[in-house]
Amino acid sequence: MTGTGRRDLSRLLRPRSIAVVGGGFFGTNVVRECRKMDFAGAIWPVHPFKDEVGGIAAYRSIADLPDAPDAAFIGVNRFLTVEVVGELASRGAGGAVCFASGFKESANDADGARLHVELLDAAGAMPVIGPNCYGLINYVDGAPLWPDQHGGYRLEEGERGVAIITQSSNIAINMTMQRRGLPIAYLMTAGNQAQTGLSEIALGLIEDDRVSALGLHIEGFDSVAGFEELAARARELSKPIVAMKVGRSEQARAATVSHTASLAGSDAASEAFLKRLGVARVDTIPSFLETLKLLHAAGPLAGPRLSSMSCSGGEASVMADAAHGRAISFPPLSAAHKDAVGSTLGPLVAIANPLDYHTFIWNDEPAMSAAFTAFVAGGFDLNMLVLDFPRGDRCSDTDWWPTVNAFEAALKANGATGAIVASLPENLPEDYCAGLLARGIVPLCGIAEALDAAEAAAFIGEAWRRPAPSPVGGGRLHIDIPAPATTQAICHTHRARVGSVEPKVASSQLVTPAGSQPDEAAAKAMLAARGLPVPAGRVATMVQDAAAAAEEIGYPVAVKALGLAHKSEHGAVRLNLNDSGSVQTVAADLLRHSGQVYVERMIAGGVGELIVGVTRDPLFGPVMTVGTGGLLVELLKDSVTLLLPASRLEIEQALRGLKLFPLLDGYRGRPKADLGAAVDAIVGIAAFVIDNAANIEELEINPLIVCVEGEGAWIADALLVTRE
Repeated sequence: MTGTGRRDLSRLLRPRSIAVVGGGFFGTNVVRECRKMDFAGAIWPVHPFKDEVGGIAAYRSIADLPDAPDAAFIGVNRFLTVEVVGELASRGAGGAVCFASGFKESANDADGARLHVELLDAAGAMPVIGPNCYGLINYVDGAPLWPDQHGGYRLEEGERGVAIITQSSNIAINMTMQRRGLPIAYLMTAGNQAQTGLSEIALGLIEDDRVSALGLHIEGFDSVAGFEELAARARELSKPIVAMKVGRSEQARAATVSHTASLAGSDAASEAFLKRLGVARVDTIPSFLETLKLLHAAGPLAGPRLSSMSCSGGEASVMADAAHGRAISFPPLSAAHKDAVGSTLGPLVAIANPLDYHTFIWNDEPAMSAAFTAFVAGGFDLNMLVLDFPRGDRCSDTDWWPTVNAFEAALKANGATGAIVASLPENLPEDYCAGLLARGIVPLCGIAEALDAAEAAAFIGEAWRRPAPSPVGGGRLHIDIPAPATTQAICHTHRARVGSVEPKVASSQLVTPAGSQPDEAAAKAMLAARGLPVPAGRVATMVQDAAAAAEEIGYPVAVKALGLAHKSEHGAVRLNLNDSGSVQTVAADLLRHSGQVYVERMIAGGVGELIVGVTRDPLFGPVMTVGTGGLLVELLKDSVTLLLPASRLEIEQALRGLKLFPLLDGYRGRPKADLGAAVDAIVGIAAFVIDNAANIEELEINPLIVCVEGEGAWIADALLVTRE
């Protein structure tokens, strides 16, 4: 273990000696790949009967090895794997890759779970990668613990590359076959993460100075705390992370369990977690690789402002459309900037961003240099030149290189970051990509993939400019909720006392039995005891009591049947009752279906309605969803997911990101909502959940009615479910 409590993976990741246990197809391939990549260290095959494996003399046992190996590839069956791991650990090996499957991922096999436990016991403190994985390829030192062919190459001395970790060995193989010019320093598979998880492997890799950026293909998180430590360390080292997290569909989550026995968690929570950490998320393998390439060559972007140049109006239109709806954009040019560019192109060219510079200056390098330099001078965060090269077997690309030269000159003149984007990946050959990278130009394959990469790089840049996040579920929120005396206004001058809900609850801690669902009155009593904005209400079991409660609270009132979830769907809520007779009639009707009714002061004149829901995620604990509430919640599906604790700033940003927000912000002259009160209420709800996290399974506030400025935000309905 290291001083931080993590296992020391340095010998395993950067070995000087490799033991290969097993002489079958896979073990033999490991030996051959080591020799093929000119591994400089010792290679020690181990086999009880064979004299040689892959052309190298074999040892009969682990005990016969001349020394404890730094790394071992175990290519035998699952039962022997456990035995070999124990022998390697006793010998003091630096770590092992377990190729065999049939452990915890074998849900219907009685031996799988037992062998999983035995494997961990046998390994002790020795790092174990897998089981059910191909292992690793160290391309900087030429050390492949890899039982199959791969398409990568050993990096030159002093060359840097990205590190990629995936839980899928086949995806890993495919990634090595990429022809996109992406330099790879390490490629690893994590398999089942039985002992050493994705985040721990990644922490071992990013410490290598030869690693520029990190890519993670995630089926399941090994450790929330481990990923938080990884993200913090990556920020310290300025090594950005991009993730391809599967699990958006139920089918993907089911496949994750069957493949690696990993817990995927809900997708919304995973998305919120990665966003919180400043880890960019992409959805496809091509976008994953292009993002890594951009991060390797340019790092995170300083902002979301892009430029695009092409000699085609069609390409300019495609680029503009591809950015639509994204967090990045092609901002319009200022008048002065337009004039400067226009002076280099003449009156027949319409100056815009994206720019169609036409073919008037094609193959005229000085003219293109002048135009490109003037355009790039706009201070964009990433400058793109759309350029597809002709196929070399049938055409000549001689006339394309003046364009590249002019773009390079423009970037250097402005100290700017630039990328050449091919609309079709096959139109940017692999050797051209390497040459462009050497010239300081990022080669990006595919327009959609290029914009995915730019959006991811801009997201990381923005995330790194924010303060580092607090641990998920760790610590407690500091809240500053107005005292009840200052929150007595119900919208439009109606008054009521906060905390007057019956039955009374003296503490903000849950007192309801575990596994129960308190009715609305009891749930609101708990929230009111915390000082949260709950309208005055009374529980009544008789018609006369309901009328008396309404008189005491003050009209107008709402009358609700207790004991029903989603009461509006059952006709169990009656609103805007203004006199005793109406209250008695409604109460008599509702009491026939429910033993109790709840009489509550009406919240009039709300500007907008929110839903604030909290559910328990098996990985991340309490997860909060804030969105458009009321009857529109299922129809609009307008929401943002936050992990707790969440800061006031995060909550306000979530509200501002809703489609509903323009309505809260005074859309078309309408009154502005009391945004500060809404944030106060949501912060308070989050604090209540954190304080009772061990007991709450679900909490739903729908709606939280937000009134005009100065008149608060009020919890109009509350559903609480406690844990079994």
